[in-house]
Amino acid sequence: MDWNSRRITAIIENALLEDRATRDATSYACIDPNQRASATILTKQDCILAGIGCIARILDVYAILDGAVTSHYEVTTHPEIFDGVRLHKGQSVAVIRHNARVLLSCERVILNFLQRMSGIATLTRKFVDAISGTRARILDTRKTAPGLRVLDKYAVRCGGGQNHRLDLSDGVLIKNNHIALAGGMVPALERAVHNRRGEQPIEVEARTMEELEDALSHGAEAILLDNMPPEQVRRAVERCAQLDRRIPVECSGGIRLENVRAYAETGVDFISVGLLTHSPQAVDMSMRVVPV
Repeated sequence: MDWNSRRITAIIENALLEDRATRDATSYACIDPNQRASATILTKQDCILAGIGCIARILDVYAILDGAVTSHYEVTTHPEIFDGVRLHKGQSVAVIRHNARVLLSCERVILNFLQRMSGIATLTRKFVDAISGTRARILDTRKTAPGLRVLDKYAVRCGGGQNHRLDLSDGVLIKNNHIALAGGMVPALERAVHNRRGEQPIEVEARTMEELEDALSHGAEAILLDNMPPEQVRRAVERCAQLDRRIPVECSGGIRLENVRAYAETGVDFISVGLLTHSPQAVDMSMRVVPV
C-alpha cells in the first residue's frame, strides 16, 4: 500500500477535515502547547491487523493542514507487528511519541482507520480459513464504503482474500440489468466482444442453468453463478468442465460463514462475498496517552 499516494492522502485529509482535527477545542483549552506525550495503541480483541501504515501518514497530513513547519514524532512497532499478522487481545499495535495536542486531535481518526480495516481483514481471514484445503479463493466486491474502496480492498488482501474489480473500468461483467437493456444474452455478449478494451475477459452472470447454457454457447469467458444453491453450483461447475476451453467459475449471493465451505467444495474457482466490506464489524482498539 502506497500511503503517500494522492488518493490515500485525499482520504486521510478528508477524515481530518471532517473531524476538524486542527480545531480541537478541548485539547486547545486543556493541554499545554509544548507538552509531549506517548500514546500506545492496544487491541482489545483477537484480530488480523490492517492499516498500520496510516498512523504516520495521518500525522504527516495533520501537520500539513495545521501549517506546522516540522512534525517531529516517532512511531515504534515490534518487528513482528505488520499488516496481515494475527494479534491477540491486549497486544500493543504501536507506540507514538509526539506533541500531546496532536496525539489527542488525531486519536479518533487513527483508530477509525485501524479499527475498520482490521475488522475487514479479520472477517476475511475467517472466510479464508473456512475454505482451507479447497481450490476456491475468496473475493471481495464493489460493495465498499463510499470513498474508502482502496482501503477496504487493501484490508481484504491483508486478511488473505483477493480483489475482484477495483472499479467499473477493470473488466467486463455482464449482469442481469445489462442483459435486459441490451435485449438479451446474445446481443449483450456480441456487443461486449466487439466493444471491449484490449483483452479484458468477458464474465457473464447466470442465475439459472438455462442462462448458463446461453452464456457458454455465445462466447462467455468466465461465469458468475448468482444466488444458486450449492448443489446447482456443483452441476454448473461440472458443465463448464466439459468444455474444450478453460472457464473460471465464480459464485456469489447469500454467502455466509455458515455455508461458504459447502460452496467451496463444489469446485468453484472463486467465491465473492459482499459482506466483507459492506458489513464488517470494527475491531475494538484503544489509545492510551501519558505525558513524557
